Amino acid sequence: MNKVILITAAILGLLSIVIGAFAAHGLKAHVSPENLQTFETGVRYQMYHALFLLFVGSSTLVTSECKTIIFYLVIIGVVLFSGSIYGLATDKLSAFNFKSIGFVTPIGGLFLISSWVVLIINFIKLK
Repeated sequence: MNKVILITAAILGLLSIVIGAFAAHGLKAHVSPENLQTFETGVRYQMYHALFLLFVGSSTLVTSECKTIIFYLVIIGVVLFSGSIYGLATDKLSAFNFKSIGFVTPIGGLFLISSWVVLIINFIKLK
């Protein structure tokens, strides 16, 4: 599982750089400064959690069971949180109304928060 976590972390990190560069260079002329800032929030949280997964996947202090739980919580959280933010920030550029699914953003945030809670519980249980 460590290898899967580390590869996924690297992919999330790579994608956050690519998506961030796209926002800085490709979206600037098409969305408002507020929407660009919102988009960058999604990029930032995606990168934070890529780094988080790098730590989790390479740590010997996190149990295998907790690594698996954290992995799935982060993946779901990034897709829901950052993904919905990307959609909401670029809503005017597509035919799909992303505001209709905006409720998933806080759900994604709860998944991300839960992944950190699992890590804290893991650390509390360390002997």
